[in-house]
Amino acid sequence: MRFVKFVLLSTLVAFIACGSSSKDANEEGTSDSNKDKTGYQWEKNRTQLLDYHDMVLLYGGGSHRTHLWDAQYMAPYVTYVDKDKKEHWLFDSFLFLEIHNGKGKMFASGYTSTPANQQDWMALVDYYFQSKLALGALDKAITAATARIGAPATKRRVVIGLPEPIKGQTDWGSVKNGQQLNFNNDADRITACKWYIDYVRMKFKELDYKNIELAGFYWIAEEATNTRTIVNELGNYMNSLKYTFNWIPYFKSDGYSEWKSFGFNYAYLQPNYFFNEKTPTSRLDDACSLAKNYNMDMEMEFDERVSKGWGYRLTNYMDAFKKNGIWSSKRLAYYQGDVALYNLSVSTNTDENQLYHDFCHFIIDRPLYK
Repeated sequence: MRFVKFVLLSTLVAFIACGSSSKDANEEGTSDSNKDKTGYQWEKNRTQLLDYHDMVLLYGGGSHRTHLWDAQYMAPYVTYVDKDKKEHWLFDSFLFLEIHNGKGKMFASGYTSTPANQQDWMALVDYYFQSKLALGALDKAITAATARIGAPATKRRVVIGLPEPIKGQTDWGSVKNGQQLNFNNDADRITACKWYIDYVRMKFKELDYKNIELAGFYWIAEEATNTRTIVNELGNYMNSLKYTFNWIPYFKSDGYSEWKSFGFNYAYLQPNYFFNEKTPTSRLDDACSLAKNYNMDMEMEFDERVSKGWGYRLTNYMDAFKKNGIWSSKRLAYYQGDVALYNLSVSTNTDENQLYHDFCHFIIDRPLYK
């Protein structure tokens, strides 16, 4: 489990039921994609998987969250204004995810005592795919920024968290003919995940965003213990539709070094350094070494404590990633708690303001963009 999951508490801000039609809601969720087995137009147009270099994690969809991803919160993740008042594009990719819904239902093993069901999975997707929040707010923020500084070199990429079908669950729901899926069977677990992927694809088509591309999916489970028998088939399914399969295992979690054999396209190693002041900076060097040995990308980590005297630990990440060649050569994912980066962006504290500028330059000055 993520070392910091104790910081994350959850309910869906909007719970949307499957509907009262006699037709299964799960069948509705995939009916659009089933009309054309070759995929949606944007999938047909792709010749390869999309790439991205700086992906920020945006947690949302649980009721414990104290914010909504509206345009105000989204703006400082889209662009950065430097000290000379020049505006720059910031993150090129955005990962929307949640670990539990705040009502006791978990989207991956170990967070609560009760697995989320099909309606919970659907409600989570519906939270992401809105016109004024989450992906909708991101799309609008990009539109506004484009009017000011011109379009980015590529559309911003979006990755959607994929819940773990938790082994042993027998009340998740059905996909066809009202037959309940049984997650003691790997085939049923895979079926549920493919249903979810298809529902995300359908919602993306429905909302018709102008400035973002659906790039891939993220496996929420951070260790391989309970899912190593199903991930390969899921990766194959995503890749067949030209989507990436992403994973962010915690430090030395079960299976982290086997990520390629599981079918992931990109795997980002968590150093898990920020969250405990007793963890020495040598952890960062160790994590960088492991990432290079196993050809992994890396995650940078901080949370709201960065504004409460822990900013030096974020600085240590930036220093270690530069010293070890990670900054200049690897894809990076950025865990920032709930809205820690937003808090830095609006802070009037001199030290926090400088840390914000240092962090944003860490991103925009990366040699990958030269």
